[in-house]
Amino acid sequence: MRSPYAALAAAALALPFAAPAAARQPADVIMPVDPQARAFQEEVGFADAVIAGDTVYLSGVVAAPREGEAGLEPAFERVFVRIAEVLARAGVGWDDVVEMTTFHTDIGGQIDAFVAVKNRHVKGPPPAWTAIGISRLYEPTAIVEVKVIARRPKAKD
Repeated sequence: MRSPYAALAAAALALPFAAPAAARQPADVIMPVDPQARAFQEEVGFADAVIAGDTVYLSGVVAAPREGEAGLEPAFERVFVRIAEVLARAGVGWDDVVEMTTFHTDIGGQIDAFVAVKNRHVKGPPPAWTAIGISRLYEPTAIVEVKVIARRPKAKD
């Protein structure tokens, strides 16, 4: 008699050798409109967003204060506007966001300003949200990075 785990083990071993999933199509990859930003993303190897079925995965967008700005809100506002632009290009909006993950270099010092801006853009019911404190981000001047996942609305019959 075969062990009930034998079939499971055989299937698990076969996974790395299974046929690859369908490759992403250019229409499913959202790249920046700005030529300089596009060139950077192509060089580093990432997209603004990727559409997989009815799910839209956005890469993180960083907030970096500009010289002379008072407070953090202008930097956070730019992030939420940028994310809204990418979402729109993918055919969705903030109402379709199901998950948001934020990475903060000073979560205690940033969260109040961040929430104030977030609440102007993200209306109820809110998405799931995880805020994570970190030591630094890839971009040296960045203080927060925001990434979101959205679901495309189902087509009406």
